[in-house]
Amino acid sequence: MLQVSATCGAPIHRYEKVEANAMMTGAVHGVSSRRKHGSQRLDTKNEQFAGWLLCMPMVIILGLFLVVPILMALWVSFSDWAGRGSPFSSTVHFVGVDNYESVLATPGLSQSDFGTAIRNNAWYTLLVVPMQTLISLLLAVMVNRKILKARGFFRTAFYFPSVTSSVAITVLWMFLFGASGSINAVLAWFHVKGPNWFNDPRGLLHLLAGALGVRQGPAALTGHGFLGISWWDWLSGPSVAMFAIILMVTFTTSGTFMLMFIAALQSIGDGTEEAAVMDGANTWQRLWKITVPQLKPTIFTVITLGIIGTWQVFDQIYTGTKGGPSKTTLTPAYLSYTAAFDNQQWGQGAAMAFVLFVIIVALTWVQRQIMAERKMSRKTLARYAAMKAEARALSAAGAGLCPPSPARLADGGLAHTNPKES
Repeated sequence: MLQVSATCGAPIHRYEKVEANAMMTGAVHGVSSRRKHGSQRLDTKNEQFAGWLLCMPMVIILGLFLVVPILMALWVSFSDWAGRGSPFSSTVHFVGVDNYESVLATPGLSQSDFGTAIRNNAWYTLLVVPMQTLISLLLAVMVNRKILKARGFFRTAFYFPSVTSSVAITVLWMFLFGASGSINAVLAWFHVKGPNWFNDPRGLLHLLAGALGVRQGPAALTGHGFLGISWWDWLSGPSVAMFAIILMVTFTTSGTFMLMFIAALQSIGDGTEEAAVMDGANTWQRLWKITVPQLKPTIFTVITLGIIGTWQVFDQIYTGTKGGPSKTTLTPAYLSYTAAFDNQQWGQGAAMAFVLFVIIVALTWVQRQIMAERKMSRKTLARYAAMKAEARALSAAGAGLCPPSPARLADGGLAHTNPKES
């Protein structure tokens, strides 16, 4: 069909007129779209500015009370500041790595004390982290069971030590584990003579070796060492006094991690466990094969926090043992405090603090690498593919569909299965 132009009388096809109108409409839409995107970019910039403006007070506070003190402590670790006046005054001199050398490389009391503190803290971490992780996980599984009555009461009871003052818990623990305390009284009922817990410097592994008749270590261990401590002393294990502190810290921290595991368990749901029960899995298999793998992110968090917390232990030592007996409960955090505030060796105290920081970062990185996700092998991927194909075949059979051919399963399952083929 043709139309005649009102201006020049030339014929115009109708589809050409429609095309012209579409082009005009597209141009208008393009202009409005560009304006819209421009306004969106402007809104995004305004939102970013507003976000930074709201965060600025906290950034300033963290900068003044966290970043600046850390930088000042770093400078102190490379200076001879004695704690009097400003660490940036003209009387304070740069001494390089002398403070680090006195702690790590120069034989003497500073090196041996730091080595003793590292040994004590290493055994402390090696026992506390697995114990508190395992106990908190078992407590969470137990109080998360629906058949347990008064679950709220048990959760509160297990969590209560975590919110109690660590100073109060330490004083109570020293009373319980005293020479004539309640723990030794209970042991006396079984005709066992308890030790003088907080005054016994003997290492547990040395006690076990002595019970087996080994009184002196071999020359290869006693003649060589690290950080001023022989390898035989490194292998002494935690002292009896440190073991009592280990029990106390495990008792007070398990409740906090229990709540983290409870939150993770409740996010899993009951469907997976019910399916495992239908498949005939027992309680241990469901816990180890079903529950624990799904809790891996929470386990990573608990272990990371445990490592950081155990290497920063201070208040229990300061309140309880002061590093005794015979420095067997001395820790790097407490040693850094005494070096700075008691002995006025601020440079060495700051150097110990930064060495401790490096140790914590290194151990956290190692733990992250150990618990990182591993790529599945080709054999495992093939096994999972076969399991998926079998599950799809069973699903198709249950829906009244014809089972697919093996070639179709190998190509990716039932994506192209036509129910009408049957």
